[in-house]
Amino acid sequence: MSEPIRQAEADPVAGRTSRRRVARGGVLPAERSLAPDLARGLMLLLIVLSNTGFHLWAAKLGPSGWHAVDGSTADRVVQFLMIVVLDLRIYPLFAFLFGYGMMQLYRRQTEAGTSEKGAVALLRRRSLWLIVVGFAHAALLMAGDIIGFYGLLSLIFGWLFLRRGNRVLLIAAGAVLTLQVLSGLPSILELAGGNVAEVGTAAGDTGRVAYASGEENALTAAGTRMATWVFVAIVSPLPAFTAQAVLLLGFWAARRRILEEPGSHLPLLRRTAVLGIAVGWLGGLPQALAHIGVLDVPAGAVALDGPFAAIQATTGVAGGLGYVALITLIAHRMSERVRRSRPVVAVAAVGKRSLSSYLAHSLIFSPVLAAWGFGLGGKLTSASMALFAVGVWLVTVAAAYALERAGRRGPAETVLRRLVYRSADRSQPERAGPVDGSSASGRSVH
Repeated sequence: MSEPIRQAEADPVAGRTSRRRVARGGVLPAERSLAPDLARGLMLLLIVLSNTGFHLWAAKLGPSGWHAVDGSTADRVVQFLMIVVLDLRIYPLFAFLFGYGMMQLYRRQTEAGTSEKGAVALLRRRSLWLIVVGFAHAALLMAGDIIGFYGLLSLIFGWLFLRRGNRVLLIAAGAVLTLQVLSGLPSILELAGGNVAEVGTAAGDTGRVAYASGEENALTAAGTRMATWVFVAIVSPLPAFTAQAVLLLGFWAARRRILEEPGSHLPLLRRTAVLGIAVGWLGGLPQALAHIGVLDVPAGAVALDGPFAAIQATTGVAGGLGYVALITLIAHRMSERVRRSRPVVAVAAVGKRSLSSYLAHSLIFSPVLAAWGFGLGGKLTSASMALFAVGVWLVTVAAAYALERAGRRGPAETVLRRLVYRSADRSQPERAGPVDGSSASGRSVH
């Protein structure tokens, strides 16, 4: 019997305290793994690209209300690629990595001696602080904040599923995915029956209104952003079937250490990468072809509640999981020299500081692009906005690499770590780790 358990039995009051005590702080540099950090770093590029359409506040939008329909050939190419490759494919990627990190944090704590209840309490405190961060993010900068959304989702699903067995996780994920398919089935059946004109309702300026990017009054824009955030972060988590299912799959995958030990799971990773990306891209193809005018269908068919959007959403899970698997395979195949190269270290550095980098995107995007700021979004097109987004991501890469060389964490990670771990983390070193990629074979991904 371990010493903490003997002490708890000897002193019931001390036992109640010890059950809540955190045995260790956050992840140490030597415990990190390359694949999750690399995936998060690349994911942030995809996120910033997928958010560009919301800031084109002077452009003419299509029936879905999210993408512009005007512009040059280059603009049309960018719109097509975003719909096929990015739309509804990136947040499953985020959800998987988020769930994976949650389970790793839980396992790291329990293996160090923290009780299961104590580990869940730690994650609950983390979830609550994420909701607070998301609220501030939306109020000041970004209506479509996802931090608060995943904070609430992790609060609920951490309580319900972290201590459940693998079989329960897979059954629950399968059930939620089934609900996702069933929710889009009516409009798909209407499409199959040839009733294209009767499905979907064209949305118009959905993105522009929800993000308030075209609002010139800063206070009015803030009010709109908060209203949008309440829906995104508070109302939508329960019916968000895709995010729920992939979060649970992240729990399951972390139990099996798939990203840390890819060599033991190569057949699964290869199948997921090939089939997932193929299904994901094919599922987005009808929406993309209709958007650029190759398919002549009523506006309702490509609306948010239309059949093409339903197909796109349902296949997005496969696409997001395919991206995770592909990045993991690439990381596994990298030689030690490539792992230590500046580009790889820099992108992984962004992944280590994903919260800081995500917030930095908004800190640059919103004041520069919105009508209440400098208004640049009213002058850019889909293609030029995409270039701007890549530039913003590169700025965060340079900043993260500089922090990596200095051995420092991101500012948002430092604050969140202190709030979540409190005194448990004070005895651990503040340095973020080596810059040569030597920690890439570690275990934890949080």
